[in-house]
Amino acid sequence: MLQEIAALGFDHAELSHGIRVSLVPGILDAVDAGEIRISTLHNFCPLPMGVNHAAPNVYQFTARDPRERESALKQTFKTLEFAVRVKARLVVLHMGSLVEMKPKGGFLGLFGPEDFTDTLLDMIEAKEHESPKFQMLIAGAVEQQERLKAEPMQRTAEALKQIAARAAELGLQLGIENREALEEVPLDGEMAQFLAEFPSATVRYWHDTGHAQIKEHLGFLHHVTHLGQLADRLGGLHIHDVEFPGSDHREPGTGTVDFAALKPFVKPEHIKVFEFSPGLKVEEVKRGVAHVRKLWGT
Repeated sequence: MLQEIAALGFDHAELSHGIRVSLVPGILDAVDAGEIRISTLHNFCPLPMGVNHAAPNVYQFTARDPRERESALKQTFKTLEFAVRVKARLVVLHMGSLVEMKPKGGFLGLFGPEDFTDTLLDMIEAKEHESPKFQMLIAGAVEQQERLKAEPMQRTAEALKQIAARAAELGLQLGIENREALEEVPLDGEMAQFLAEFPSATVRYWHDTGHAQIKEHLGFLHHVTHLGQLADRLGGLHIHDVEFPGSDHREPGTGTVDFAALKPFVKPEHIKVFEFSPGLKVEEVKRGVAHVRKLWGT
């Protein structure tokens, strides 16, 4: 896996939330042999025992069940320890969700086909975004975000205090990622306030270009303005494009992300991770990377 990434021209790789425990020995061999360096890990990495698919939300810091919250902390601490072992600099985190948030009449939970995000994106694709129903759903989403956020945000802040303390001991940074789902926290408009509670040397903002662009399509933020407001806390980026309205992890330059407009906020010290769909062809990967390098520099 890592040899393939290196052969594409990358000298660093992110180990993401799809890394099974069985892959760890080979990863350590490649890192120790100097075949590639590891820039970042994405929690949970490696995956918890018995989980064999990408599952960044398998345990949530915002869960009502204290046992799930404890599992989330335990697995995160393991990720931090693995990050030290592979000499990574930063660990990307999802901070949780408003589990009860769903459109009225919906019966499936978070990330099911009846969550607000999927429903709204489906309506945009069907050209129903100017309908009264769409506006009602937007209003309902905002109302539920405000009504449901207090307890989950308290839980996730308490968890992050413990994680940040351990990360600081280990010399690691944490990247709090913006999310594409309206159901996930921190809410975009409250990210700066949330980050202000934690030391900037350890806790950074992690910007995902695809997630921000999807939120712009939904009408919840302006992508360039959002990044600009958080630029002073930026630790790094997941870079990918979006095919309107919500198909992300696409080749940069083929979708709706204005990478040129993001350039003023991207600095040499920021970690830059291309996060592509495994369905992309080699030539699409190389062309997408070249597109961003042309706009942002090397």
